[in-house]
Amino acid sequence: MDAFKLMKELRANYEQEVYYLPKETGLSLIESTTQNDSRISAKCRDAKVEDLWSLTSFFGYSTQTFVLAVNLLDRFLAMMRIQPKHLSCVSLSCLHMAARVTEEECNLSSTDELIRIGQCKFTVSDLGRMEKIVAEKLDFKSKAVTALTFLHLYHQIALSHCTDRKETLSLDKLEAQLKACLCRISFSKAKPSVLALSLLRQEIEAVQSEDMLEIAHHVQRHLKIADGELLYWCDLVAKCLSDYASPECSKPNHRKLVWIVSRRTAQNLHSSYCGAPDLPTIPEGGWDESESEDSCEDMSSGEESLSSSLGSDADDPYFPLHLRRQTHRRHPAP
Repeated sequence: MDAFKLMKELRANYEQEVYYLPKETGLSLIESTTQNDSRISAKCRDAKVEDLWSLTSFFGYSTQTFVLAVNLLDRFLAMMRIQPKHLSCVSLSCLHMAARVTEEECNLSSTDELIRIGQCKFTVSDLGRMEKIVAEKLDFKSKAVTALTFLHLYHQIALSHCTDRKETLSLDKLEAQLKACLCRISFSKAKPSVLALSLLRQEIEAVQSEDMLEIAHHVQRHLKIADGELLYWCDLVAKCLSDYASPECSKPNHRKLVWIVSRRTAQNLHSSYCGAPDLPTIPEGGWDESESEDSCEDMSSGEESLSSSLGSDADDPYFPLHLRRQTHRRHPAP
């Protein structure tokens, strides 16, 4: 695709991104929710997104699937008032919906397998019912404009002007860094175009390419992104990536980057799946309605963590401070 068509597509997506943003008021309410409240907290949301990263890696799904799933999840959580015990069903529904859109049919895992690997306490019919609710509330058809959309466009634009330095901008590296950012709800408030440009700027500064920096400035001017807005998110991105590289990083369920299926999951895989009772009816009130008085206990509370990984792609040199690469592997069912 030539430069003119790329810039035209960039502008078209920029004009559409507003329709796929989570409601900021809903995100703010999640951030202000405490762990003991009857609503979803930021820590609870972030931990669930990390689980989606692990499941995406386990099933061999693309970054596009993960990013779309997180987008659906955040938009739904920012719109609907749900209880933590329903979060597992909502998040897995978003992943399944995203996979059906982005993955080849032959690569899709069965719904039953997805539930078992995810160590969830609901049935296939529960998941299907939840998917219908999410699709209806979000008016979801088949796509969304996300930060990954812009990251790919920025990457193509940069390479179209710097064909002699293709090795300096790794799309895999940029995608891995985007995944790390999406594991924190604060980045859900960023415009996708700005978050993607912030990641690109970080990488360009790392490789010290004046030519690519000028291209980034050109893209910024083309989209009329204010310097202050870009600088704000660049600082947050730099801090996030540094945190992920640090062994002292204090994020939900901090894990080494290697997939491990728990003993409980291995036992479940060995035996046939037994249906669980249907979930209680999910209240469909918005954030501005009266507070729920139901229990805030997560339906997966007390279980072992479903993984010990955020994904195989968060390794050196994708993050600063030289993360040591860990081996990614699946543990077959006994």
